[in-house]
Amino acid sequence: MSKTEQTPTADAGGKRTPSGVSRRSLLTGSAGLALGAVTLQAAQAQAQTMGGEHTMSHSASTPSGSARLYQINPQMPEHADIAHDPADLPPPITRREPKTVRVDLETVELEAHLGGESVFRYWTFNARVPGPFVRVRVGDTVECYLKNNADSWMAHNVDFHACTGPGGGAVLTTSMPGEEHAFRFKALNPGLYVYHCAVPPVAMHLAAGMYGLILVEPEDGLPEVDREFYVMQGEIYTEEPFGTPGLLNESYDKLINERPEYFVFNGHVGALTDHFPLKANVGETVRIFFGVGGPNFTSSFHVIGEIFDRVYNAASLTSPPLTDVQTVSVPAGGACIVEFKCEVPGRYVLVDHALSRAERGLAGYLIVEGDERPDIYEAIGEPPDPSASGH
Repeated sequence: MSKTEQTPTADAGGKRTPSGVSRRSLLTGSAGLALGAVTLQAAQAQAQTMGGEHTMSHSASTPSGSARLYQINPQMPEHADIAHDPADLPPPITRREPKTVRVDLETVELEAHLGGESVFRYWTFNARVPGPFVRVRVGDTVECYLKNNADSWMAHNVDFHACTGPGGGAVLTTSMPGEEHAFRFKALNPGLYVYHCAVPPVAMHLAAGMYGLILVEPEDGLPEVDREFYVMQGEIYTEEPFGTPGLLNESYDKLINERPEYFVFNGHVGALTDHFPLKANVGETVRIFFGVGGPNFTSSFHVIGEIFDRVYNAASLTSPPLTDVQTVSVPAGGACIVEFKCEVPGRYVLVDHALSRAERGLAGYLIVEGDERPDIYEAIGEPPDPSASGH
């Protein structure tokens, strides 16, 4: 099992709490947007730790080791880095019989790089945004152990959209700082599903980075491809305008009025451009597992210069895929799977085709290397300066 590095949580002493919302009110779930009347105390009473044999889930480990740091240039201080490398996901499942799969999640709050000279206090699963990509097979029993880091300010839990049961597991995993709870569920339906924290106010936990994807493979698996990538879109709401340097404050007012300052792929501005661009070669087939953590906006997912050969719309793996698709609509809390062949070398840009969002940080690169294909794509005459093109 590959280990995810642990990024130390910032000391809570003297730090700012979310604007307009006290630490105590969030810990007890008394702020708005509650999803039901179950109290934290009742949830804790129902949680129980499971024993037995386990098959460990790849890349879903509890954080450990030294901090991963990010420094945009030598003149700026280093900051913790929460961006999830889109190539960091477990390989396809080759077994054809169900097993018990253990998933370890640790909720970690930490100040980390947001973009430029901006820093933000993220709430995360395993110190990454999105959290680990969980990969199981239909019929598997999933045992999830959720630990809330002792340095957290907030209560946290996890709701798996792949789970059949009240709250998707949120009722059974609600943990105060320093606590750990566990539950199990059987993966009944194949597909690609979002998981997220569901402690009220739920939207605030999502906007702080608490989301990820779980793939439930069908019995016969997915068609073979050369490259797989993991990409999620999210929104960040800050009191300060986009690009303000320093540690930014969460804005509850902007959150409930759906006015984000940032749109991001995999956690922060530049995560999939200068930091972790996707990479492939001419002739290779690419699969992107794409989800929207939200909490509010639908994505019009598009790769500039490519056409999706196959789209598993709404991440359904039991329906025939769509073919020859330019742009796919993915709602908040939803997912899709797209596949295409890389025919021509160059830099392709991942966007939400609501393109104003690119000005607020939402872009990624797919770098394709290999021989030119003039039979498919070439200039007529002298080409223009490529730096003048938005593509």
